[in-house]
Amino acid sequence: MLLGKAVRLERILNRNTHRTIIVPMDHGVTVGPIDGLIDMREAVNQVAEGGANAVLMHKGLPRCSHRGRGRDVGLIIHLSASTTLSPYPNAKILVATVEDALKLGADGVSLHVNLGDETERHMLEHFGEVTSKAAEWGMPVLAMVYARGPKVKNEYDPEIVRHCARVGTELGADVVKVPYTGDVDSFARVAEACCIPVVIAGGPKMDNDRDLIQMAHDSVQAGGAGLSIGRNIFQHRQPARIVQALHGIVQRNWDVDQAMELLADNA
Repeated sequence: MLLGKAVRLERILNRNTHRTIIVPMDHGVTVGPIDGLIDMREAVNQVAEGGANAVLMHKGLPRCSHRGRGRDVGLIIHLSASTTLSPYPNAKILVATVEDALKLGADGVSLHVNLGDETERHMLEHFGEVTSKAAEWGMPVLAMVYARGPKVKNEYDPEIVRHCARVGTELGADVVKVPYTGDVDSFARVAEACCIPVVIAGGPKMDNDRDLIQMAHDSVQAGGAGLSIGRNIFQHRQPARIVQALHGIVQRNWDVDQAMELLADNA
């Protein structure tokens, strides 16, 4: 591995545990300026202070979110996009390059692929292009791989999620992000099928902190490498505190009750 890539990976993955908490903040392109992502400097500051390893955003947001103070946090630039206004919201297209991310001082890049969509072939082509270019520069790649399309009846089906994770692995990603399959045994089969770290998505906003903590705990117990969770962190009533609780689960092997006690102490 190139030294530069190793250094960048250590800013995304904890060098001792090889686990991570990534907070995606790329939602503005998809759905617009939602709650929690209006004041970007404060949003980043909250999750950084809580102990997140990295934040993830589109190339125009670092100028709105660089703080110049506080706790450091890794930066991942998201390279693909679509909007909910489109008649084809699952068709992601590249809107930035690896070189753009390098110029911004990023520690990694990410892209989103929806397997099963009618435009899957184009997204896979872009995936291959990005991983090849990233390899030249020693830039880590996070691949968000989901199954969304006419033939997909259940995107959380363990075998489908396993397929998604394996696609990310085989096409050259360094970390792959997939949905959680709902239980330890089925997610263990997802993780064991990959030789790279597998992190889980957060999904829709949850109302119950324990459900989020339990999901994080179980995914790590199954062999997952951590979390890439957005709304359930930056829209939380106490973003820094929920990250601290999740940090305990992911990086310190806390049980669910320990994490809930931390939240209760600051309710």
